Amino acid sequence: MPVWQFGEHHSIEVAAPPARAYEAMRAVTADEILLFRTLTWIRRGGRSLPEGILNAGKDKSLIDVATQSGFRTLAEDAPRELVIGTVVKRPEGPRVRLGEDVFRKPLPPGYAIAAMNFLITPNASGGSTVSTETRVFANSDAARRSFARYWRVIYPGSALIRRMWLRAVKKRATAPT
Repeated sequence: MPVWQFGEHHSIEVAAPPARAYEAMRAVTADEILLFRTLTWIRRGGRSLPEGILNAGKDKSLIDVATQSGFRTLAEDAPRELVIGTVVKRPEGPRVRLGEDVFRKPLPPGYAIAAMNFLITPNASGGSTVSTETRVFANSDAARRSFARYWRVIYPGSALIRRMWLRAVKKRATAPT
């Protein structure tokens, strides 16, 4: 996503080679991420929802939960990078089913789309730097203003989840096999 209005970036050093860090990133579950369940419970207002990113099951990796419930894999270059994306704001009116090309073609005004990546690069100590970046693009002034209000509320929790997710990747990647 070369153009965006909202974003966040976090990284962590992991004493494990990129392949192991990538495998750990793909395998981390919601229960391994400190405060994930509390923050997503708050975000969904305590409501019970079907399994999805805001109500992750116990057995699946969080990446698998995301890609099975509204996120799409946009790029995967294992063991270097994974990029997933979703629609985070739609215009009022009837819902239009969006296909795989939602990130490749212009959408009608009123949409905001988000992409999130995990990038694993080798570092000088033989381990890895694992980073995650989130970018959100709103394609109209109204969508941008609406998402900006939402972003101000959820950003602190989102940033905390991303940092805790990276810690969970580090813990899993450096755990004895």
